[in-house]
Amino acid sequence: MNETLFSQIQRLFERTYAQVGINLEDCLIDRKRCAQLSILAGKSARELSELARTFLRQAGDELYVGIYYSRWLIDQLEKHDPRASLCDRNIRSLIMFVEEINHALHAALQFKSGTREIGSEDFARNLELQAQIDTYLVLLLFVAFFRKAQRVSRTDRRWLRFHLFARQSPEAFRDKNLRGRYLETSQLAASYTHYLDTLNGQRRLDEIRRFRSLDYGAKRDRILALTDGNAN
Repeated sequence: MNETLFSQIQRLFERTYAQVGINLEDCLIDRKRCAQLSILAGKSARELSELARTFLRQAGDELYVGIYYSRWLIDQLEKHDPRASLCDRNIRSLIMFVEEINHALHAALQFKSGTREIGSEDFARNLELQAQIDTYLVLLLFVAFFRKAQRVSRTDRRWLRFHLFARQSPEAFRDKNLRGRYLETSQLAASYTHYLDTLNGQRRLDEIRRFRSLDYGAKRDRILALTDGNAN
């Protein structure tokens, strides 16, 4: 049976980091449930994208996950399957698709490791930072697949960075907390992925595995230390 794009991406993340123990595709929710959970999430959630969202809820020692994709986003990926070609017509949809899977997976892994502060700002920033970094690496794999000898050019990387980092507009958020979250994590992710680009395959894998195990403060310190080091 053919794998879905969703299951392929989940399997890629699990091979990179750890098994999450559940099929995240079972966590997909419809538009009606998304609307209900958005109301429960509070006022700031109204500013988040209506095209794709991940919802987390803790009940006792259980974590409940809901992943929502709009019909429009799914239609775009079906019409322009990134497994056939990655281009301007599908890259934004693929970014959103991958990031929500990543949010759900890392939230579940952190919860399994004992983290319970899923409502904290550091937890949210940790997920956002990790998602931007991991999505960049996934996009590199997609690009490499379509290149001879799997060589990704500087032009390819600039194109990916434009869509993943430069096109973001955190200042558009009215909510100060959201504005700060997306501004900081985008800047940190852009810096860290520049560093990852200097590493070979095995060193990069070792680095991102160590990085994932850090809390948000330690991740930020790690990136700032690397940035300072590169500047000297």
